[in-house]
Amino acid sequence: MPYNIDIALLRAFLAVVDTGGMTSSAKVLNLTQAAVSQQVKRLEDSFGCALFERDRKGLKLTPTGERLVVQARRLVRNNDEVWSAMNEAEFEGEIRLGIPSDFVRCFGAPILKQFDQAWPRVRVSLICDTTQRLLEKLDGGEVDLTFAVEKKCGHNGETLLSDPLVWVGAKGGQAYERDPLPISTDDETCMLRPFALKALADQGRVWRWVCEDSNFDPILATLDADIAVAPLLASTVPPGFEILGERHGLPSLPSFWINLYQPHAGPTRLSQELALHIRDVVGARSQVLA
Repeated sequence: MPYNIDIALLRAFLAVVDTGGMTSSAKVLNLTQAAVSQQVKRLEDSFGCALFERDRKGLKLTPTGERLVVQARRLVRNNDEVWSAMNEAEFEGEIRLGIPSDFVRCFGAPILKQFDQAWPRVRVSLICDTTQRLLEKLDGGEVDLTFAVEKKCGHNGETLLSDPLVWVGAKGGQAYERDPLPISTDDETCMLRPFALKALADQGRVWRWVCEDSNFDPILATLDADIAVAPLLASTVPPGFEILGERHGLPSLPSFWINLYQPHAGPTRLSQELALHIRDVVGARSQVLA
Protein backbone atom coordinates (compact mmCIF):
# COMPACT_ATOMS: atom_id res chain seq x y z
CA MET A 1 0.00 0.00 0.00
CA PRO A 2 1.54 3.33 -1.03
CA TYR A 3 1.84 6.17 1.49
CA ASN A 4 1.81 9.81 0.42
CA ILE A 5 3.50 12.61 2.32
CA ASP A 6 1.84 16.01 2.37
CA ILE A 7 4.42 18.57 1.21
CA ALA A 8 2.64 21.33 3.14
CA LEU A 9 3.25 19.42 6.38
CA LEU A 10 6.95 19.10 5.52
CA ARG A 11 7.13 22.85 4.85
CA ALA A 12 5.64 23.54 8.29
CA PHE A 13 8.09 21.13 9.91
CA LEU A 14 11.09 22.75 8.18
CA ALA A 15 9.87 26.24 9.04
CA VAL A 16 9.81 25.30 12.73
CA VAL A 17 13.30 23.80 12.40
CA ASP A 18 14.69 26.88 10.64
CA THR A 19 13.06 29.51 12.88
CA GLY A 20 13.31 27.62 16.15
CA GLY A 21 9.66 27.80 17.23
CA MET A 22 5.99 27.59 16.35
CA THR A 23 5.33 31.31 16.74
CA SER A 24 8.21 32.46 14.55
CA SER A 25 7.45 29.84 11.90
CA ALA A 26 3.81 30.95 11.82
CA LYS A 27 4.95 34.39 10.66
CA VAL A 28 7.08 32.87 7.90
CA LEU A 29 4.25 30.62 6.69
CA ASN A 30 1.58 33.33 7.14
CA LEU A 31 -0.43 30.99 9.37
CA THR A 32 -1.57 31.05 12.96
CA GLN A 33 0.52 29.36 15.61
CA ALA A 34 -2.30 26.90 16.17
CA ALA A 35 -2.36 26.00 12.46
CA VAL A 36 1.38 25.33 12.43
CA SER A 37 1.13 23.20 15.58
CA GLN A 38 -1.69 21.24 13.98
CA GLN A 39 0.31 20.59 10.81
CA VAL A 40 3.33 19.38 12.77
CA LYS A 41 1.02 17.14 14.85
CA ARG A 42 -0.50 15.68 11.68
CA LEU A 43 3.01 14.94 10.34
CA GLU A 44 3.95 13.24 13.62
CA ASP A 45 0.75 11.21 13.54
CA SER A 46 1.42 10.09 9.96
CA PHE A 47 4.88 8.82 10.94
CA GLY A 48 3.74 7.52 14.32
CA CYS A 49 6.52 9.26 16.24
CA ALA A 50 7.46 12.55 17.87
CA LEU A 51 9.59 14.94 15.83
CA PHE A 52 10.10 17.59 18.53
CA GLU A 53 10.50 17.57 22.28
CA ARG A 54 10.38 20.53 24.64
CA ASP A 55 13.10 21.56 27.08
CA ARG A 56 13.80 24.76 29.00
CA LYS A 57 15.22 26.39 25.86
CA GLY A 58 12.17 25.59 23.74
CA LEU A 59 11.70 23.04 20.97
CA LYS A 60 14.37 20.46 20.24
CA LEU A 61 14.46 17.86 17.46
CA THR A 62 14.18 14.24 18.47
CA PRO A 63 16.61 11.78 16.81
CA THR A 64 13.80 10.86 14.40
CA GLY A 65 13.20 14.55 13.66
CA GLU A 66 16.89 15.07 12.93
CA ARG A 67 16.80 12.16 10.51
CA LEU A 68 13.80 13.66 8.73
CA VAL A 69 15.33 17.10 8.13
CA VAL A 70 17.61 16.15 5.21
CA GLN A 71 14.95 14.00 3.54
CA ALA A 72 12.29 16.68 4.00
CA ARG A 73 14.47 19.35 2.37
CA ARG A 74 15.10 17.03 -0.56
CA LEU A 75 11.40 16.27 -1.04
CA VAL A 76 10.39 19.93 -0.85
CA ARG A 77 13.15 20.91 -3.28
CA ASN A 78 12.13 18.18 -5.75
CA ASN A 79 8.50 19.22 -5.46
CA ASP A 80 9.39 22.83 -6.25
CA GLU A 81 11.59 21.83 -9.20
CA VAL A 82 8.81 19.72 -10.72
CA TRP A 83 6.27 22.49 -10.18
CA SER A 84 8.58 25.04 -11.79
CA ALA A 85 9.35 22.81 -14.78
CA MET A 86 5.68 22.05 -15.44
CA ASN A 87 4.60 25.68 -15.23
CA GLU A 88 7.38 27.28 -17.27
CA ALA A 89 6.79 28.10 -20.90
CA GLU A 90 8.05 25.27 -23.08
CA PHE A 91 11.28 26.06 -24.88
CA GLU A 92 11.38 26.13 -28.65
CA GLY A 93 14.28 26.74 -30.95
CA GLU A 94 17.70 25.40 -31.83
CA ILE A 95 20.97 25.10 -29.95
CA ARG A 96 24.37 24.29 -31.45
CA LEU A 97 26.67 22.05 -29.43
CA GLY A 98 30.36 21.86 -30.28
CA ILE A 99 31.82 18.44 -29.62
CA PRO A 100 34.99 16.59 -30.71
CA SER A 101 34.13 13.60 -32.89
CA ASP A 102 35.60 11.13 -30.38
CA PHE A 103 33.09 12.36 -27.77
CA VAL A 104 30.00 11.73 -29.90
CA ARG A 105 29.55 8.06 -28.99
CA CYS A 106 30.39 8.21 -25.29
CA PHE A 107 28.88 11.60 -24.42
CA GLY A 108 26.89 12.91 -27.38
CA ALA A 109 24.35 10.11 -27.69
CA PRO A 110 23.23 10.02 -24.02
CA ILE A 111 23.19 13.83 -23.82
CA LEU A 112 21.02 14.14 -26.93
CA LYS A 113 18.62 11.44 -25.73
CA GLN A 114 18.22 12.89 -22.25
CA PHE A 115 17.83 16.48 -23.48
CA ASP A 116 15.33 15.50 -26.16
CA GLN A 117 13.16 13.76 -23.57
CA ALA A 118 13.14 16.90 -21.43
CA TRP A 119 12.80 19.46 -24.25
CA PRO A 120 11.33 17.71 -27.32
CA ARG A 121 10.65 20.98 -29.15
CA VAL A 122 14.27 22.13 -29.03
CA ARG A 123 16.50 21.00 -31.90
CA VAL A 124 20.14 20.29 -31.06
CA SER A 125 22.71 20.55 -33.85
CA LEU A 126 26.10 18.91 -33.35
CA ILE A 127 29.19 20.72 -34.66
CA CYS A 128 32.08 18.22 -34.67
CA ASP A 129 35.67 19.46 -34.82
CA THR A 130 38.89 19.66 -32.82
CA THR A 131 39.09 21.69 -29.61
CA GLN A 132 41.05 24.54 -31.21
CA ARG A 133 38.54 25.04 -34.01
CA LEU A 134 35.53 24.59 -31.71
CA LEU A 135 36.74 27.34 -29.39
CA GLU A 136 37.23 29.57 -32.44
CA LYS A 137 33.66 28.77 -33.55
CA LEU A 138 32.39 29.64 -30.06
CA ASP A 139 34.13 33.04 -30.23
CA GLY A 140 32.69 33.54 -33.70
CA GLY A 141 29.14 32.76 -32.59
CA GLU A 142 28.94 29.57 -34.66
CA VAL A 143 28.24 27.35 -31.62
CA ASP A 144 26.34 28.08 -28.41
CA LEU A 145 28.45 25.95 -26.08
CA THR A 146 31.27 23.52 -26.62
CA PHE A 147 33.34 20.73 -25.15
CA ALA A 148 37.11 21.29 -25.07
CA VAL A 149 40.05 19.04 -24.25
CA GLU A 150 42.85 21.01 -22.58
CA LYS A 151 45.73 20.80 -20.14
CA LYS A 152 44.11 23.55 -18.08
CA CYS A 153 40.78 25.36 -17.98
CA GLY A 154 40.23 28.91 -19.21
CA HIS A 155 38.71 31.55 -16.95
CA ASN A 156 35.27 31.23 -18.57
CA GLY A 157 35.32 27.43 -18.73
CA GLU A 158 34.06 24.71 -16.43
CA THR A 159 35.97 21.48 -15.82
CA LEU A 160 33.77 18.41 -16.13
CA LEU A 161 36.25 15.56 -15.91
CA SER A 162 39.95 14.74 -15.62
CA ASP A 163 40.70 12.09 -18.24
CA PRO A 164 43.95 10.16 -18.80
CA LEU A 165 45.38 9.83 -22.30
CA VAL A 166 46.04 6.16 -23.13
CA TRP A 167 47.36 4.09 -26.00
CA VAL A 168 44.68 1.95 -27.67
CA GLY A 169 44.81 -0.94 -30.12
CA ALA A 170 42.83 -3.92 -31.32
CA LYS A 171 41.98 -6.43 -28.62
CA GLY A 172 44.67 -9.09 -28.80
CA GLY A 173 46.34 -7.12 -31.61
CA GLN A 174 50.01 -6.87 -32.50
CA ALA A 175 50.31 -3.44 -34.13
CA TYR A 176 52.16 -2.10 -31.08
CA GLU A 177 55.00 -4.58 -31.76
CA ARG A 178 55.78 -3.20 -35.23
CA ASP A 179 58.78 -1.03 -35.96
CA PRO A 180 58.38 1.76 -36.81
CA LEU A 181 55.27 2.05 -34.63
CA PRO A 182 52.17 2.67 -36.79
CA ILE A 183 49.97 5.36 -35.24
CA SER A 184 46.69 7.08 -36.06
CA THR A 185 45.82 10.47 -34.61
CA ASP A 186 43.68 13.52 -35.11
CA ASP A 187 44.98 16.23 -37.46
CA GLU A 188 47.53 18.96 -36.67
CA THR A 189 45.05 20.99 -34.59
CA CYS A 190 44.58 18.12 -32.11
CA MET A 191 45.42 19.02 -28.51
CA LEU A 192 46.47 15.45 -27.66
CA ARG A 193 48.76 14.67 -30.58
CA PRO A 194 51.86 16.70 -29.56
CA PHE A 195 51.96 15.01 -26.14
CA ALA A 196 51.79 11.53 -27.67
CA LEU A 197 54.53 12.32 -30.20
CA LYS A 198 56.75 13.87 -27.50
CA ALA A 199 56.35 10.75 -25.35
CA LEU A 200 57.47 8.58 -28.26
CA ALA A 201 60.40 10.89 -28.99
CA ASP A 202 61.48 10.86 -25.34
CA GLN A 203 61.38 7.06 -25.45
CA GLY A 204 63.37 7.00 -28.68
CA ARG A 205 60.61 5.09 -30.42
CA VAL A 206 60.43 5.46 -34.20
CA TRP A 207 56.90 5.84 -35.57
CA ARG A 208 54.99 6.43 -38.81
CA TRP A 209 51.54 7.78 -39.70
CA VAL A 210 48.73 5.49 -40.73
CA CYS A 211 45.89 7.98 -40.39
CA GLU A 212 45.60 11.71 -39.65
CA ASP A 213 41.94 12.65 -39.49
CA SER A 214 39.73 14.80 -37.27
CA ASN A 215 36.99 12.22 -37.76
CA PHE A 216 37.01 9.47 -35.14
CA ASP A 217 35.71 6.64 -37.34
CA PRO A 218 38.75 6.35 -39.70
CA ILE A 219 41.02 6.23 -36.65
CA LEU A 220 38.95 3.44 -35.11
CA ALA A 221 38.96 1.57 -38.44
CA THR A 222 42.77 1.42 -38.43
CA LEU A 223 42.74 0.15 -34.84
CA ASP A 224 40.09 -2.44 -35.59
CA ALA A 225 42.17 -3.69 -38.52
CA ASP A 226 45.18 -3.96 -36.19
CA ILE A 227 47.32 -1.80 -38.45
CA ALA A 228 47.85 1.05 -35.96
CA VAL A 229 47.62 2.18 -32.36
CA ALA A 230 46.24 5.54 -31.26
CA PRO A 231 46.40 7.90 -28.27
CA LEU A 232 42.82 8.33 -26.99
CA LEU A 233 41.21 9.71 -23.88
CA ALA A 234 40.18 6.84 -21.61
CA SER A 235 36.53 7.93 -21.53
CA THR A 236 36.29 7.72 -25.33
CA VAL A 237 37.63 4.17 -25.81
CA PRO A 238 34.80 2.09 -27.31
CA PRO A 239 34.10 -1.47 -26.18
CA GLY A 240 36.10 -4.10 -28.04
CA PHE A 241 39.43 -2.27 -27.99
CA GLU A 242 42.40 -2.77 -25.67
CA ILE A 243 44.16 -0.13 -23.59
CA LEU A 244 47.92 -0.55 -23.99
CA GLY A 245 50.69 0.62 -21.71
CA GLU A 246 54.24 0.20 -20.52
CA ARG A 247 53.92 -3.59 -20.53
CA HIS A 248 53.45 -3.27 -24.29
CA GLY A 249 56.55 -1.12 -24.62
CA LEU A 250 54.63 2.14 -25.00
CA PRO A 251 55.38 5.32 -23.02
CA SER A 252 53.05 6.69 -20.35
CA LEU A 253 50.88 9.66 -21.29
CA PRO A 254 49.47 12.62 -19.29
CA SER A 255 45.91 13.39 -18.25
CA PHE A 256 43.75 16.17 -19.71
CA TRP A 257 40.77 18.23 -18.60
CA ILE A 258 37.45 17.89 -20.37
CA ASN A 259 36.03 21.41 -20.12
CA LEU A 260 32.76 23.04 -21.07
CA TYR A 261 32.67 26.57 -22.48
CA GLN A 262 29.82 28.99 -23.07
CA PRO A 263 30.02 32.41 -24.76
CA HIS A 264 31.94 35.22 -23.04
CA ALA A 265 28.78 37.33 -23.26
CA GLY A 266 26.94 34.77 -21.13
CA PRO A 267 24.85 31.66 -21.77
CA THR A 268 21.33 31.63 -23.11
CA ARG A 269 18.56 29.90 -21.17
CA LEU A 270 18.64 27.03 -23.66
CA SER A 271 22.39 26.57 -23.34
CA GLN A 272 22.05 26.58 -19.55
CA GLU A 273 19.48 23.80 -19.77
CA LEU A 274 21.69 21.74 -22.10
CA ALA A 275 24.67 22.32 -19.79
CA LEU A 276 22.70 20.76 -16.92
CA HIS A 277 22.23 17.57 -18.94
CA ILE A 278 25.88 17.58 -20.01
CA ARG A 279 27.02 17.75 -16.38
CA ASP A 280 24.69 14.90 -15.49
CA VAL A 281 25.88 12.60 -18.30
CA VAL A 282 29.58 13.36 -17.85
CA GLY A 283 29.27 12.95 -14.10
CA ALA A 284 27.70 9.52 -14.54
CA ARG A 285 30.42 8.56 -16.99
CA SER A 286 33.16 9.64 -14.57
CA GLN A 287 31.70 7.36 -11.88
CA VAL A 288 31.86 4.41 -14.29
CA LEU A 289 35.50 5.17 -15.08
CA ALA A 290 36.49 5.66 -11.42
